Amino acid sequence: MHMSRSALIVSIILIYAGNVRGQSPGGAVDWRARLNGELPLLGHRNWIAVVDSAYPLQTSAGIETVETGSDHLDVVRMVLDQIGKAKHVRPVIFTDAELAAVPERDATGVTAYREALSKVLGARETQSLPHEEIIVKLDEAGKTFHILVLKTNLTIPYTSVFIRLDCGYWSAEQEQRLREKMPK
Repeated sequence: MHMSRSALIVSIILIYAGNVRGQSPGGAVDWRARLNGELPLLGHRNWIAVVDSAYPLQTSAGIETVETGSDHLDVVRMVLDQIGKAKHVRPVIFTDAELAAVPERDATGVTAYREALSKVLGARETQSLPHEEIIVKLDEAGKTFHILVLKTNLTIPYTSVFIRLDCGYWSAEQEQRLREKMPK
């Protein structure tokens, strides 16, 4: 009886640990439900990253990785749609600078991916930075703020889309005007 009670306790701990890291005991959790549940809690300085399958599992305390098992562009589209419906945040989008230089001969499908991503992003302003710079930004932000990493099944390098959330109802221009009016 003592052994089965210990085994039960260990099982509960393992199940809890798996759910905390974004995984259920049977595999991928419902990432859509996770996104919809977390988005109202997220605000400016939080990040959502939609990453390819080789993206590393980062260890900063605030970074949560969820395996989606889903198509990369479908995840990007859904994340941007959900952010677009939220009044409290707006997306600041970053992509890897290396993506523009990845040749088709080395990564079959990259040309079609670039074209499809361009359509998904539409007229949204996008900043392109070297991949390592973005990783450093996420790592640093993860020390203080929550970052949701949604890992997809894509196997083309430098295709991750990083979204830093900014305030949806207060712009940088409004903040600057406020700061200028405040006594120094």
